Amino acid sequence: MSHNLLTVTGLTKSFGGLKVLAGISFTVAPGEILGLVGPNGSGKTTCINVISGLYKPDGGQVIFKGQSVTGKPLHVMAKAGVNRTFQIPKPFKGLTVKQNIEVVQHRQGAFQVVDNPLEFVGLQKFQDRDASSLTSGQQKLLDLARALASGPEMLLVDELAAGLNPAELVEIARRLKHLSERGVALLVVEHLLGFVNELTQRVIVMNAGKEIFEGDLDSAAKNERVVEVYLGQ
Repeated sequence: MSHNLLTVTGLTKSFGGLKVLAGISFTVAPGEILGLVGPNGSGKTTCINVISGLYKPDGGQVIFKGQSVTGKPLHVMAKAGVNRTFQIPKPFKGLTVKQNIEVVQHRQGAFQVVDNPLEFVGLQKFQDRDASSLTSGQQKLLDLARALASGPEMLLVDELAAGLNPAELVEIARRLKHLSERGVALLVVEHLLGFVNELTQRVIVMNAGKEIFEGDLDSAAKNERVVEVYLGQ
């Protein structure tokens, strides 16, 4: 019996003639934080788009809690316990911040992570404001709160750090670590290595749709191939 919550094996995905994922494989255990890092265009976001059910893979498998969920759509994955944030959040405009959460809470899974998602991300005081009036950083936090409202056991976080100020980054890193202490597994797609360093030492470095390194962040920083990919663009 596998102790991994998520097992990804040999995922491939092409758009037109371009292979964006070229056989990526990894595992994530319950409560673990795994960083998925790499330069822009390395396939990080496509990887979580496939896992979360936004795209169907061309090949490979996604196993969650021992069951194949390969190619299952977004809403089915959310119900199963896998949810995500988006690089560019799209709140329900015309609804208040609180209503944005309530829409999702109707479909809540069995795994309740936080009692009050808005309080958890620090947006409680904005609950009666129109969601579209929030700053881009606050919209990212609302997006995180919405994902949490569905009760995920596995949270896929897509470039959450971009556009947040240093104080917000420290705070959000603290909250994400708190989620992992509560048993939520996190796959954190990130360009900013400093932010990943706040969260975890275990990273997978991607380049051109392939994994070029798996291990701790300190070793990644000394790995010639990783350094070349990051600095030689």
